[in-house]
Amino acid sequence: MPRLACPEEAHGTLHVVQRGRERCACFSSAKDSAAYLAALRDCAARAECAVHAYALMGNHVHLLFTSARATGAARLMPMIAAGYARHLATTYGHEDSVWEEAYDASPVHARRHLLACMRYIEENPVRAGLALHPGAYPWSSYRANAFGEDDALVTPHPHYYSLGRSPGARGTRPASGRVPLVELPRQRARRGRRSPHAAPALLFAGALARCAPRGLRGAVRADRRTNHSSFTPAVRTTFAQSS
Repeated sequence: MPRLACPEEAHGTLHVVQRGRERCACFSSAKDSAAYLAALRDCAARAECAVHAYALMGNHVHLLFTSARATGAARLMPMIAAGYARHLATTYGHEDSVWEEAYDASPVHARRHLLACMRYIEENPVRAGLALHPGAYPWSSYRANAFGEDDALVTPHPHYYSLGRSPGARGTRPASGRVPLVELPRQRARRGRRSPHAAPALLFAGALARCAPRGLRGAVRADRRTNHSSFTPAVRTTFAQSS
């Protein structure tokens, strides 16, 4: 049975980070990334988890999802790992696990943190230097959430739907005066003195620190300074198969 370090309530939204063992690369080609997303789509349906945002990075994955039942991450994450392992074994003959046994799980309060967390996840490829704009990165949910493009994996959160009736209205409407989900590079450049490509990450990190719970703001600011890849100080959650 899975061993959890924190409770996972039904209908609770989580930001989960799954990392490669020893920070090694998890995806060697577009075929691998597509196989992971296919496994995620299948496993999320079976585990009754609605995926709101995702980003596949070189050596880790960010997921934002809501589970219809308790302990959703404890069911979903081992299923994804097993499904992706089958792809690696079939394609490359690789038998060892590529993922750490522990994953980071952070509860996300819908009204306070959902939109900031979505921005954080979908801006991650830009901060990592994998793309100049989040819309240019093919392995994230940005284009589905920002422009309404079809993505069978993404289920918009009800709070995101409340921003507007159309994808365009939802994508460009600011939340509580913060940076809109969609900003043109020229607009982003005007908001800061640094280069157009550096400004979005700095602006988002500042918005993240402002919207974090009061008790966590210091930790979020420290995370901003070190460019760490987690939305909030996460709870380490370990899953292990019973023998």
